[in-house]
This record gives sequence, structure tokens and C-alpha cells, in this order.
Amino acid sequence: MERYSEVLRRRARAFLESAKADFNRGDYDLVLFHVEQFLQLYVKYLLYLSLGDYPKTHSLTRLLKDLKKVRQEDVLKRFYDENLEMINLLEEAYITSRYLPREYDEEIARRALEFAEKALEVMEWLEKHS
Repeated sequence: MERYSEVLRRRARAFLESAKADFNRGDYDLVLFHVEQFLQLYVKYLLYLSLGDYPKTHSLTRLLKDLKKVRQEDVLKRFYDENLEMINLLEEAYITSRYLPREYDEEIARRALEFAEKALEVMEWLEKHS
């Protein structure tokens, strides 16, 4: 049976692949939702590796702040500080996908995917240096 931490990691990566497929189909709203899910699960995965658990929240901001406390790495602090607006936009996209009719256009979706690629590099670096 697959270890719990590996399930989180596998699902995170699957959400990133879903975001790319959404973009190719023109489903720009779903791109942001799936990018948020990718990062949320990857951060939970890294917290799980460090602590054996993670906060039961869907707040990407909170999860990243918690990861910064646990993993006091400059690369993570810089990533968070330089991308705070996109992180907040993704958190908003997660919430509005369930409760409000909010739409996003191709340019925002493209930027979210570019952000996701940067996020993946940081997450993989943290994983490698854990």
C-alpha cells in the first residue's frame, strides 16, 4: 500500500497535470483551482515529512506560513515574499470555485501555470534538502 505522504505528493503532481490540461482546453477557471490544489497538497506533503502531520486547513497562506516556520529556508521565504499576490489569488480562486461565479481569463491562467512551475522547483528543492 502506498504511504500516506506519497499519496499527497502523487495527488499534488496530478493536480498540476490537470491544470495544464485545463489550460489546453481553455478551462481557465479550473487552471487556478488545480494550481491551488497542487500547491496545497505539496505543502501538506512537506509538512507531513517534517512533522508527521499537517494542519487540517485549506488556507494556502496558512500552510505556507507554517512551512516557513518549520523549514526556515531562505529559498522558501523569498518564494513566499515574491509571490504573495499570486498565493492570495489562488486561495481566492479555491474559495470562489465553490461559492461564487468568478471567472479567470487566459492571461491569468498562464501566469498561474508559470507560478506553479516556479513553485514546483521550490517544493522539489525543499524535498531534496529535507
